[in-house]
Amino acid sequence: MAKTSSKNYFTKETEEYIVRFNNSTDPEEKQRIFTDHIYYPFYKLAECIIHTFKFYNTDVDQLEDLKCDIVRMLYEEKIDKFDPSKGAKAYSYFGTIIKRYLIGYNEKNYRLKKKILPLENYKESSSEIVIEEPETSNILTLSQFMDAWVADVYSQFTSIFPDESEQRIADAVLTLFKTRQNLEIFQKKALYVYLKEITGSETVYVTKVILKLKENFYTKYKDFLDRGLIADSSS
Repeated sequence: MAKTSSKNYFTKETEEYIVRFNNSTDPEEKQRIFTDHIYYPFYKLAECIIHTFKFYNTDVDQLEDLKCDIVRMLYEEKIDKFDPSKGAKAYSYFGTIIKRYLIGYNEKNYRLKKKILPLENYKESSSEIVIEEPETSNILTLSQFMDAWVADVYSQFTSIFPDESEQRIADAVLTLFKTRQNLEIFQKKALYVYLKEITGSETVYVTKVILKLKENFYTKYKDFLDRGLIADSSS
């Protein structure tokens, strides 16, 4: 199986192989292309998104199983729908599919574990409390809290944002929060323009979602300062 460096696992060449895979009518050739050139980029993309956004509410014993399930889902259901003529880039296209898949998967297991775990275990459960060690939570930095908050919002994503258009904007905003250290945009106006471009939404809708996220953030941050944990807003 051909592998690239960890920093460049999903390249322009990967996209070209995906197109070749979709254009081929030979099952053996398709299998060879996928195994040698597509499997590993899909696997690493799934791994990166799971860890970056802390999608850890799972019903599998090992995250390895979840990553393989995602690759299988992309292979069986999504790869043939990729059409570069529509302007989509393979990395962003499949990254969005994986993230949406994990949002639903994460939420489902979050709700299931809430029903199963007794109340006295909540503080020790990394699936219920994003901060895994409450006894050291008072020395977390604001940056660490922000990462925990992003994961918490994703664990209840569709309940907070039931509207699909709001979900698209919220996902974009949360992605900016999570990748904030790599941003080269610092002006509020420029950020709004960027969000409008990547979501295709008007300023009024972007503002509506940002205000909802802002309220959620400050509520959770107050709980964190008062109680040393991120309280479950659905309780």
